[in-house]
Parts: sequence; C-alpha cells; structure tokens
Amino acid sequence: MSASGGTKAIVAALGANLAIAVAKFVAFLFSGSSSMLAESVHSVADSGNQGLLLLGGKKARREATPQHPFGYGRERYIYAFLVSIVLFSVGGMFALYEGYEKIKDPHEIEAWYWPVGVLVFAIIAEGFSFRTAIKESNETRGSLSWKEFVRRAKAPELPVVLLEDLGALVGLVLALGGVGLSLATGDGVWDGIGTLCIGALLIIIAIVLAAETKSLLLGEAAGTDEVEKIKNAVVDGDTVTRVIHMRTLHLGPEELLVAAKIAVQHDDTAVEVANAINAAEARIRAAVPIARVIYLEPDIYSEAAAAAGTNPAKAPGGAPDTPTESGH
Repeated sequence: MSASGGTKAIVAALGANLAIAVAKFVAFLFSGSSSMLAESVHSVADSGNQGLLLLGGKKARREATPQHPFGYGRERYIYAFLVSIVLFSVGGMFALYEGYEKIKDPHEIEAWYWPVGVLVFAIIAEGFSFRTAIKESNETRGSLSWKEFVRRAKAPELPVVLLEDLGALVGLVLALGGVGLSLATGDGVWDGIGTLCIGALLIIIAIVLAAETKSLLLGEAAGTDEVEKIKNAVVDGDTVTRVIHMRTLHLGPEELLVAAKIAVQHDDTAVEVANAINAAEARIRAAVPIARVIYLEPDIYSEAAAAAGTNPAKAPGGAPDTPTESGH
C-alpha cells in the first residue's frame, strides 16, 4: 500500500471532519440536541485521529540509528493504535455519557432546522471523504474483500480512515434518526437513544481498530503470496537447492525483514556460496521490493536431521516454516 494513497485519504478526511465539527457545534448551540453534541465531539476526535496518523507517517520516515537499527517504520502502527484509544475514550465513552444524561433529563429540540441541515451537510461531506478512502483502497486491495483488506493490510492508514468514515456516516444517520423521532414525537428521549447508539458504534469500531493494530505492533509475517515469492526467488537449483526454514517480519508497512537458512551443495567453495547468497538476495529484492533487510545462512540439508525432528519449527519458540497470512 503506498503511503501517498493513505496520506491523500487522511487529508480528505481531515478537511471534511474539521468543517463538519464546526457546523455540528453551531447546530448544537442553537438546538441543544445531545446527538449533535455527541457528533460534534466525534468529529473533533476524528480530526485529532487524522492528525495522529499524519504525525505517525512523518515520524516513520526517520533514518535508522544505532539505537534503532531497523528504523522507525512501526511508528505508523503505534499512532494507529492511539487512534483506537482516542476513538474509544473521547468519542464512544463521551457519547454514552451524553446519551444517558439526555434520557435521564430529556428536553425538546429547539431550532430543528439547524441540526437537520447540518446533518445533511455532514452526510454529504463524509460521503466525499469515504469515497476518497474507497478509491485509494481499491488501488491496493486487489481481489480481497473489504473485510479481508481491513484484516490483512500492513499499512494501517487506509483501513483506519475507512472504518472511521463508515462509522461517521452510520453515526450521522443515527443522529438524524434520533433528532427526527424527537421532532416527530416531541419526546427528547429519542435524541438520547440516538446518542447512545452513536457511542456504542464508536466503541465497536475502536475495539476492531485496536485488535487490528495490536497484531501489527506485535509483529506480523509477510503474506502468503510474498512468502512464496521469496522462497521461489531464493532457490536457483544450482548452488542453493532449497529453503530449510525461513522467517519474515514486517519492520513497517513497507519494509520487510527476511531471515532464512538455505541449503547449499556440500562441495561448493566459500566464494561460490557467498556469490550464491548475494545473487539470492538480489532475486528476493526483485521479487518482493519491500524485502529490504535480508539475512541468509548457508547450511547442508540433511534428510536424517529433518526426519529426527531437528526442524526449528518443532523446537520451543519455533514457528511454522511457511507462516500463514494472519488476519491481524
């Protein structure tokens, strides 16, 4: 996933949310609608979240240092995880509190045209932002379903913006429903119920985002397709005869570490083995360009040792030779 595509979606979402937040606050001041207040805070939280994603992207571009030799690519995962916390606390919990207060002490909505007009405007603006996120995501998700894309994407920005925009659109519909029912019945409790629904929605989205980014923070292997490409690129059928075992790890969305023990011919010279390793590294980078950190260890493959169970995958702390593509 290109960083530029994610940045474009973030900027579009940020611009929409800032404009919407101002409009919602004005509508709340004139109408006293708790749904509008919850939605105002939601838009402010979303704007802050987009700022966090942009900051994470900037920090991730720093050069590697002796203290952090693999660079700062995971900064993007950290800031995406912070987004889920902000969405849960500032957005969801506040909306639940405000909805409870409105149900406990309901009052009629004043100047109904303010919240209705602003909500219609917000739906249009959020729809534009959501359309941009979908367009940018379609360029990278390929044949994956939307659920698979959100679960498997290694770059967090587009899935985060997609879920935020989807939550915003559904939340606006809930707010419009709460305001509409309050106006139709003259009972402000419906406005509070709409606010509670918005809070529950935001908390669900925050939990999903937290689960996805937690897995990225822990460290995920390359996808199944990338693993197969790397294995095929390593073996040349001459000096390198097979991959004995291999581990991959995303150091960031666009940087992959590859460590493998490879089988070489028992009578090859050191120079031949070194040249074969260099050639294998070049083939790996050509097949999977994000494989930037590669460590290949030559060894002599032994059928007897493999049959005896000395495969590292069976040892304590080992992992399968071919990691399955995780769903975060």
